[in-house]
Amino acid sequence: MTTSLERAPAVAGAFYPADPAALRAELERCFAEASPPGPVPGAIGCMAPHAGYMFSGVCAAHAFGRLEVPRRVIVLGPNHTGLGPPLSVWPGGRWRTPLGPVEIDTPMVEALSGALPLLEPEPLAHVREHAIEVEVPFLQYRREDFVLTPIVVGTQNPHVLRSLGEALAVAVRAAEQPVLLVASSDMNHYEDEATTQRKDALALERLEAFDPAGLLEVCARERISMCGLGPTVAVMHACRALGAVRAEVVDHRTSAAVSGDTGHVVGYAAALFATR
Repeated sequence: MTTSLERAPAVAGAFYPADPAALRAELERCFAEASPPGPVPGAIGCMAPHAGYMFSGVCAAHAFGRLEVPRRVIVLGPNHTGLGPPLSVWPGGRWRTPLGPVEIDTPMVEALSGALPLLEPEPLAHVREHAIEVEVPFLQYRREDFVLTPIVVGTQNPHVLRSLGEALAVAVRAAEQPVLLVASSDMNHYEDEATTQRKDALALERLEAFDPAGLLEVCARERISMCGLGPTVAVMHACRALGAVRAEVVDHRTSAAVSGDTGHVVGYAAALFATR
């Protein structure tokens, strides 16, 4: 594994401010508007959206503000670019954001890629992908010294997602210290408000039932374009294997609340997975 590899921000100045002071102010606004009541006991994982902060930042703050952020964090995101293998983990080094560098958790990368041959240490899928990147400043805001394991998931194969979830659970158990699992996902895309509300409700009902197979099934049957479906299903499998018994949706909204356009919207949700 290389320790000199460094990923530069791909969407700073577009999805979120590139200026450090402006970014910190935007994060403060998101958390203040979300006004989360405090950590949910036993929360070991979450799902958070990854759109521009003006659209989904407050929703993301509902997730990140309701849990303790340990030093080690694994973030799974979808593959919007089509680059790279079906499963890839950033091999080592660090990721830069306007708030500073985040070190890659090389021991976790090695443990996961060793346990699951399908998970390739390969940067190609990560270089231009925004879905993981936009979550990192939220985590930095909550804990500056966290270390990151970024995994791009470019498949919705149920057997692969279950295997990934099982490998995550094994690696987290072996770590013998707290590890947070994050799935980066938006909900239904580019339909009208009523359709998106209906489709999102169907998907979130299966999520709150803690039914990863059912979530895959309903998204396929109802054509729900949940871009981070694969990451979310894998994180659900992992959290269940780690003893989580409860999934809770803590926020849901659509882009119409900001844009005013109800004919062409994207849904966003924040959810937590907890052991009690």
